Amino acid sequence: MNELMSFWAQWLRPSAGLPTVQWALLLAAATVAGYLVQRYSGLPKVVGYTLVGTIVGLLGFSGAVWPLQGIGLYLVELGVAVVLFEAGGRIPLRWFRHNPMVLVQSIAESAFTYFAVYWVMLWLDVPPRAAGPLALVAMAASPAVLTRVVADTRAAGPVTDRAIVLATLSSLYALTLGSAHAELINRPAADWAGKVYPVLVVLGVSIAVGALLSLAMRLALRVMSPTSENTSILLLVLIAAGTAITAHMGGSAPLAALLGGMLLKQLHPRPWAWPRQFGTASSLLTMLMFVLVSTVAAQADWTAPVAGAVLALIVVRLLAKAVGVGVGNVGSGASWRQALWVSCAMTPMSAIALLVASQFVMASASTGHLIARIALPAILLMEVLGAVIATVAIYRAGESSKPWAPLTGLAGRAAHPEKEQP
Repeated sequence: MNELMSFWAQWLRPSAGLPTVQWALLLAAATVAGYLVQRYSGLPKVVGYTLVGTIVGLLGFSGAVWPLQGIGLYLVELGVAVVLFEAGGRIPLRWFRHNPMVLVQSIAESAFTYFAVYWVMLWLDVPPRAAGPLALVAMAASPAVLTRVVADTRAAGPVTDRAIVLATLSSLYALTLGSAHAELINRPAADWAGKVYPVLVVLGVSIAVGALLSLAMRLALRVMSPTSENTSILLLVLIAAGTAITAHMGGSAPLAALLGGMLLKQLHPRPWAWPRQFGTASSLLTMLMFVLVSTVAAQADWTAPVAGAVLALIVVRLLAKAVGVGVGNVGSGASWRQALWVSCAMTPMSAIALLVASQFVMASASTGHLIARIALPAILLMEVLGAVIATVAIYRAGESSKPWAPLTGLAGRAAHPEKEQP
């Protein structure tokens, strides 16, 4: 791949630089792959995006560096922030007041995941300084993958809604604790106050930026139409500005966007449709994010000794989330069958887990290497397998209004063979 890039650079002189051409062609290939995967297999487009990113990452594509930094880090944070703002804007806090067991279910599945992965990593002789961060990485589900699966399957129902809420809350925990833990790697706290202080800083800055974002949008919605193109542009630039400054102030940009969306839901409780233009821009950002995440994750050191730890993390994470959702399901208003499909829908890992892992790598190179060699392959595998498992769960729960494409095609050809074209 590097030799091919060098050959291009000898005669190609684009105005925006060669990396721009590379990424444009890469996104074009990802778009086609996502469309073909969905059309001929019925799987969500994100599977095609991830496969394209994985292939170019394994070929040595140099357009994405690890750990995330610069424009690559900003684009991933922006993509996650847009997804989390939209997800937070669909979570009414009064739901937790009327059904507090949903919040208990969220805490239970996150706690079970953290401690189960932590103990298994210790059992596999992973150093404690790396086992804790790996457990935080495993805690984070992926609202980005789940919302794309929901959009592609046209799903709606209690399983879909609860899975999105639980995935969003697990992201909140992982981003808060991960950012705080990364601050403590090189300067361990002497007492409990020193350990709590970084958490308070991350939360405080993120809440402040999120509040400003929600207030600005609330004021805008007083005079602007929610369906206006200008409203979607304003929303995007506000999220982009908040993403650019939050990290420099000691907070978490995705966390600030999530909290901003939740606060906006309380300040503007009336349901409003996301502008069509915002949906198009969000789709482009999320596609870029998925390709970038898979390209970076594919550059991990794929070695046999690490494979056992990666598989152990994946299996234990799946079981822990299922047990946690099941334990918290008592009194939550959902059946045990629905709880099973909710836990399956929460299996994807993607950009949030990568951001948490990248923070640890930037904080400490030695500890970060131990974390990345297990976290990156796990994230890549669960971005693909998690999307497939979530799709199957939504169809099995009966909440998709769109029939599974391959099954529909086979049934149609069997019932109407005279419609086959020569």
